Amino acid sequence: MRRKAIIIDLDNTIYPVSSIGDRLFKTLFSIINASGEYTGDFNDVKTEILRRPFQFVADEFLFSERLKAEGIEHLSNLTYDNKMQPFEDYNFVRTIPCKKYLVTTGFPKMQNSKIKQLGIESDFEDIFIIDPGESDLTKRDIFKKILSDNDYKIEEVLVVGDDLNSEIKAAKELGIFTVLYDYKREYTKIENQVVISDFKDLQLYI
Repeated sequence: MRRKAIIIDLDNTIYPVSSIGDRLFKTLFSIINASGEYTGDFNDVKTEILRRPFQFVADEFLFSERLKAEGIEHLSNLTYDNKMQPFEDYNFVRTIPCKKYLVTTGFPKMQNSKIKQLGIESDFEDIFIIDPGESDLTKRDIFKKILSDNDYKIEEVLVVGDDLNSEIKAAKELGIFTVLYDYKREYTKIENQVVISDFKDLQLYI
């Protein structure tokens, strides 16, 4: 085996955010829609909130300071307390005989509640939750820490995620091999990028 470790993203990589989004973000969506203090189309705002950390979406759609603060206050104490299911093919990840690390960005209470409801905590050697409201750390920083703390060589690690501009970009900047998980099959081909829609295909790269 070439890889000693796999670093994996959470949202839309281990489970689909759409499966909980309407229930989890119902109040938030109402707050945003009622305020009108943003630019762009409301449906686009909703779509991006299901894909990326709230603070990044708020900045992109020029939320007012009041609306951004209200959204952060609401989300910082929000948890998801209903049973969740990972993607069916995620079970294959559990069988891979190397160390695994979960790296995700978001509100810690919310992310921890999702990890608990998914029942995946024991799958990982370590779990890192980056709160952009409290820290300037990025996924790139965490990847470097994992490499350094464990004396991993670049070629011994693989990063899996769904976002080209987040974990995939961060890993590429460090020279780490990346696999884009495309469960919706939105991508046909990306130059110099491995794309899979079934975790079983990871066996080709580990």
